Amino acid sequence: MDGVPRVPEQWRPDDSAALRFSVLGPVRAWRGADSLPTGSPQQRALLAALLLREGRTATAGELIDALWGEEPPSQALAAVRTYASRLRKILSPGVLVSESGGYAVRLTDESGVGASLDLALAQELAADAEKAKTTGDLCHARALLNKALSLWDGEVLASVPGPYAEAQRARLEEWRLQLIESRLDMDLEQGCHAEAISELTALTAAHPLRERLRELLMLALYRSGRQAEALAAYADTRRLLADELGVDPRPGLQELQQRILQADPGLAEPSAPLAPETAAAPVRPAQLPATVSDFTGRTSFVSELRDVLAAASASEGRVMAVSALAGIGGVGKTTLAVHVAHRARSAFPDGQLYVDLQGAGARAVAPETVLGSFLRALGTADAAIPDSLEERAALYRSTLDGRRILVLLDNARDAAQVRPLLPGMEGCAALVTSRVRMVDLAGAHLVDLDVMSPEEALQLFTKIVGEERVASERESALDVVAACGFLPLAIRIAASRLAARRTWTVSVLAAKLADERRRLDELQAGDLAVKATFELGYGQLESAQARAFRLLGLADGPDISLAAAAAMLDLPAEETEDLLESLVDTSLLESAAPGRYRYHDLVRLYARACAERDEQPPGERAAAMSRMLDFYLDTAAGVYAIERPGDRLVDHLEVTEYPGLRFTEGSAALDWLYNEASPLLACVRQSAGTDRLRRAVDLLWAARDLTESGANSHQYEATARAMCDATRVAGDAHAEGRARTTLTHPLLVSGRIQQAAEQAQLAMELAASARDAMAMSWAANDRGLTLMHQEQYADSKPFFERAIEGYATIGNRPLEALSLCNLSRAHLGMGSIAMAVEIAQRALSAYLEIGQTLRLANGHFTLGIALTRAGRHTEALSQFSDALSVFGSHRQRLWEGTTNFRIAEVHLAARRPAQAAQHAEQALALGCIGGDRMQGTVLTLLGRALTMLGQVDRARACWHEALNLYEQHGGAAQAEEVRALLTPATAA
Repeated sequence: MDGVPRVPEQWRPDDSAALRFSVLGPVRAWRGADSLPTGSPQQRALLAALLLREGRTATAGELIDALWGEEPPSQALAAVRTYASRLRKILSPGVLVSESGGYAVRLTDESGVGASLDLALAQELAADAEKAKTTGDLCHARALLNKALSLWDGEVLASVPGPYAEAQRARLEEWRLQLIESRLDMDLEQGCHAEAISELTALTAAHPLRERLRELLMLALYRSGRQAEALAAYADTRRLLADELGVDPRPGLQELQQRILQADPGLAEPSAPLAPETAAAPVRPAQLPATVSDFTGRTSFVSELRDVLAAASASEGRVMAVSALAGIGGVGKTTLAVHVAHRARSAFPDGQLYVDLQGAGARAVAPETVLGSFLRALGTADAAIPDSLEERAALYRSTLDGRRILVLLDNARDAAQVRPLLPGMEGCAALVTSRVRMVDLAGAHLVDLDVMSPEEALQLFTKIVGEERVASERESALDVVAACGFLPLAIRIAASRLAARRTWTVSVLAAKLADERRRLDELQAGDLAVKATFELGYGQLESAQARAFRLLGLADGPDISLAAAAAMLDLPAEETEDLLESLVDTSLLESAAPGRYRYHDLVRLYARACAERDEQPPGERAAAMSRMLDFYLDTAAGVYAIERPGDRLVDHLEVTEYPGLRFTEGSAALDWLYNEASPLLACVRQSAGTDRLRRAVDLLWAARDLTESGANSHQYEATARAMCDATRVAGDAHAEGRARTTLTHPLLVSGRIQQAAEQAQLAMELAASARDAMAMSWAANDRGLTLMHQEQYADSKPFFERAIEGYATIGNRPLEALSLCNLSRAHLGMGSIAMAVEIAQRALSAYLEIGQTLRLANGHFTLGIALTRAGRHTEALSQFSDALSVFGSHRQRLWEGTTNFRIAEVHLAARRPAQAAQHAEQALALGCIGGDRMQGTVLTLLGRALTMLGQVDRARACWHEALNLYEQHGGAAQAEEVRALLTPATAA
């Protein structure tokens, strides 16, 4: 009915602890230190209505009127009963009772244990204050009223709906203002008029028609020697009342104005002056919050900070030490600082001060407010505390002189908030925590706190959940802490949820956290929530920062470059860098390396949720992703063109609107391609199922060098498979034909020839149906390669010839030369060695004429193979050497390995086994085109070379390994050859 979650059946209250309720703020309940779930807004409204009746019974009708007024829902009575039933389950027996057709809350339960209500406590304190005032003890009366007022925690009955709650809010707010007025009246009676002015100014601004506050402000100003301001305050009041209500000020206010005009001596001093408060004896503050019992890890940080603090306490003539801890919300800054502070207490025997500066929220605590609190804690009388920030800071430093005090400034907004609060005295020290790295805090020892290591994260999780539950599901526990991004707050929340649910297993929790869209919602328990922690930082961002935070979180890559971020944001690089660096300063973004940025996993999820919720217009998300894809495609096409001058592939790619980077030389272009590999491929995968699909496939095609570099081959293949699925589902034959072509290549490179053949055949058919001439020629060349690898040389020849003809038709000479190289290999396989040499020379001449760079190596490589078969070993080695140089300069690691294998073949044929073995080992270290089967071929050759060197046992080990590879990955003929080598007579 109202979406209220059911109270978990496994939750059982600890009836021995006393209940506490609050209504002077959000409606909440506690049992001891544990917060109780009070349910939906309507359920809290029911609880509030019963609590405010002070034990009297409310009928069902009265409760329905309280919750819904004159228009209750049709099932209102059933809803009231449901809410009462749920509340009864979480409260102690006998607290919520049913009687006379209604309900009541008894603040003493059946066991005699009393419960407390903040409103009742405030009423008792106010009554005691009135008694103290009557006896003339204004100091005690003021303290009691301040204590009563401190029970308010924001708006009364916050977020509680219904007419009854609205009426009670108004009543209790009026009472709060009366208490404030009474306390301020006593402030003035005691001569604290200067201190009262700032508070009265704020109150009169918030309640401009409240004449009693205006009267107190006028009196405080007059007694502070500010007669003109006091009269101006009266003039403002008279004008406001006339404009708003059409009335004059009340007689008492008019009389006060006349007395001020006449400088009435009776106003100069309090009507009942009291002796000033005597200064309290110096006290030893001990304000540190409790440290957590399950503190885990952070050993190096604890040791580092403890040493800094110990050195400060033991310093001789040295200024006080400041250590500033910075990090993302939830990373454990406060926990670490409190733990270290407790460990260092003995070094600061004169006390420890603590304050939460609330810097992550919208209303950071003013330094002068903190100084007032610190001075009181250090024994300074209220009357002796000056008004201005500068004077308070000076008195604070004077008070600390000669004392050894540790000051913990938690949750600071920035260095400006912190500077006035630093002790400034030798022997003292300050620990500061903040989401901002305080590089502008002079002399501070800066500590950047990162997430936990996997081992520390698992230890913390185990301490909370229990060794027995974790030991049997260690892998699931690792999944949980990984899903938490190793963030301590997230781990604590997840572990606490599991600890409270004995019927859950660790794997159940892991499964819940596996859903990224629900993960942040799962990571909340009681008043702890990861999302709320991030919300504090996000809420402080300026609009441009918030937009950048939202949009950049959409990208899936492990990090993002400055140039790609500028494309997403559609901003100049300089402006983008300023925005990103400002986000780094707030710890919402991390600087992975110069010019590269990344999110913590959970922050990225939060950024995406913000984008879905806040980004306007909604199409801007898709536009940002489109700009990033355009940036990658345009840049990758430029890299491809630099590597392959004259290659027309780039003319057949999808048109882009947003420009990419431009490079003037190949090394910088390749640097970009390999550095951007993971973000680029992630961008391709994210485009599946969108209108960006064709551009994404073309990006994958333009970045095909990634599959030959070795390091990115698996990621490239996985992306190609995802694009094949996406294009098939979309029914786009043009895009699918190209996607199949991108998948064929890594399959060929890794030696999975049959799979490559199937993909090449599909690509040919799809390209033909889409009339895609470039893809059709490319797929024909790939199909020929698969047949050649299967030693069907005659069958491969027509496919290479078809590719040559197709490339010639569209004017792509570099790819025509590539297919000529492959045709040369086919002739070699058919035994036409002279023809193979001639065709290879034609291909090499074409490459040299075009001015090719990377693919020139193909020409040298192919000619080297043909010359090897022709017995022209010296010429072959020269060609392979040239190929090796080009492949190396273009970082084609797998082609380097394959060329080393071919060089080893030449040396072995020339009876140079030592050189053959050396190059074969290099081929194994680098890897080769052809995958595991090719590795078996290299091992076979290495065994032959080692046999010639007399290392027979090692040779046999190589052959056994090669045989195992052939048996696992196909290659019957090669396996038979190796078995023959392993026969002693043959091997000899």
